[in-house]
Amino acid sequence: MKASDLFVRALEAEGVEFVFGIPGEENLDLLESLRGSKIRLVIGRHEQAAGFMAATYGRLTGNAGVCLSTLGPGATNLVTAAAYAQLGAMPMVMVTGQKPIKSSKQGRFQIIDIVDMMQPLTKFTKVIVSGDNVPAHVREAFRQAEEERPGATHLELPEDIAREHSTMPVLEPSYTRRPIAENKAVCQAVQAIAAARKPLLLIGAGANRKLTAKMLREFVEKFGIPAVTTQMGKGVIDEAGSHFIGNTALSDGDFVHRAIDQADLIINVGHDVVEKPPFFMRPGGPEVVHINFSSAQVDPVYFPQIEVVGDIANSLWQIKEKLEPQSHWSFTDAHRIRDALRKHIVDGAQDASFPVKTQRLIKEVREAVPDNGIIALDNGMYKIWFARNYQAHKPNTVLLDNALATMGAGLPSAMAAKLVHPDRSVVAICGDGGFMMNSQELETAVRLQLDLVILILRDDGYGMIKWKQSQMNFHDFGLDFGNPDFVAYAESYGASGHRIEHTEDVRPTIERCMQEGGIHLIDIPMDYSDNDRILNREIRELSAKL
Repeated sequence: MKASDLFVRALEAEGVEFVFGIPGEENLDLLESLRGSKIRLVIGRHEQAAGFMAATYGRLTGNAGVCLSTLGPGATNLVTAAAYAQLGAMPMVMVTGQKPIKSSKQGRFQIIDIVDMMQPLTKFTKVIVSGDNVPAHVREAFRQAEEERPGATHLELPEDIAREHSTMPVLEPSYTRRPIAENKAVCQAVQAIAAARKPLLLIGAGANRKLTAKMLREFVEKFGIPAVTTQMGKGVIDEAGSHFIGNTALSDGDFVHRAIDQADLIINVGHDVVEKPPFFMRPGGPEVVHINFSSAQVDPVYFPQIEVVGDIANSLWQIKEKLEPQSHWSFTDAHRIRDALRKHIVDGAQDASFPVKTQRLIKEVREAVPDNGIIALDNGMYKIWFARNYQAHKPNTVLLDNALATMGAGLPSAMAAKLVHPDRSVVAICGDGGFMMNSQELETAVRLQLDLVILILRDDGYGMIKWKQSQMNFHDFGLDFGNPDFVAYAESYGASGHRIEHTEDVRPTIERCMQEGGIHLIDIPMDYSDNDRILNREIRELSAKL
């Protein structure tokens, strides 16, 4: 069969449901092959957004999302999405076109070395130079994208190769299981946990997997060990539970860091160095048990004494089976810190002033969104607040990026989440700066007839950088911008637009939009004036007294 048909058959064998992207003339054979496939082609308005959608699909399903672009400028537009998937451990396969490689009459027009460009951003990148190579290269791209630690891979399919014919068969995915931890390492961890007086569980990005989340819930229920999460570990355990202390949204100085300081043993599950360190190790400090798919990357602030390397869920199960609750364990300090943190969050959530304060917004969103509803955060000041204050009850119900931390991903991520979970409520939460970086995807969302609520947190400036500027005692300079009329902007795409004029209208408006269905954009004026006072001073002062 034609190599492009073979390529699509290989995608089907991998279980691909969607291909997100923007084709060019170099993709036309592949496009024709997709026309006869059960795979759904989702045409976007910018390749970066298509990549964000593919990466989020991979994050939510564990199966590699697929995005498509043409050569040259189309492929370069995928660079940020490649880094987003690679740093965020989201399985994604990028497919780019190219001019004929055997004979070309266009010189160097639009041609750059995409494979070389993708090398530092991916786990695997390859140009397909023969139709016979299609099955093996597709299988390898998916294997590496999905294998722990997941990430981005890339295949370049030149147009003359796409037209070749091949008799090679499709390669089906092989049956595979991850290696499990060795018994002696498990026993060392069990001994250390049993001997500790104040053990603490720290849940990182690598623990955000379905089976791992299940085992962590069982682990916490059996032992009652207090738990702290990183930003990308949110929702792995129910944050309303009595054993959850808090989230390390801030780098240091928060209530939750006092819980880390009082521990004499930290059970670090799924630690990922792409996130800012949730704690700093020091000689004579708490002992650390590292439980992960791979061994620890040692640096000056992370050098665990015990490593349990292998499938995380299985490692937790082995420890759970060998360990018994200890009468000398003391969780009083951790619970006291938990109560103080929750009181601080509640105290800040009652402010009825307008424009809306972030703490109040989070309360309104939490009350409006069902427990299994998904919020997809863009990158901005509000991301820190949501990580700290928003209670997540289930895994992957808070989609935030604390790895590349790129702006512009919030709306595309929410769209992908809705495609994966059409029966669940999905809310995109974007700053005005991040939203405008991929706002054109409103048209895509309307065309796909999605049910989606989009909150635009408008402060008419780059709020997070303003916070940093203030923290460094610099003048307020260079970070303000203008905005369109967001209500009219939404309506121009065929979506519904709403503008909040009173703080008490936030929750009812969100609820009404979710009930009505369709695309709704809500313009919410925000007041970030307390950021410096609360995040830089008040929290540090209050937590220091605990």
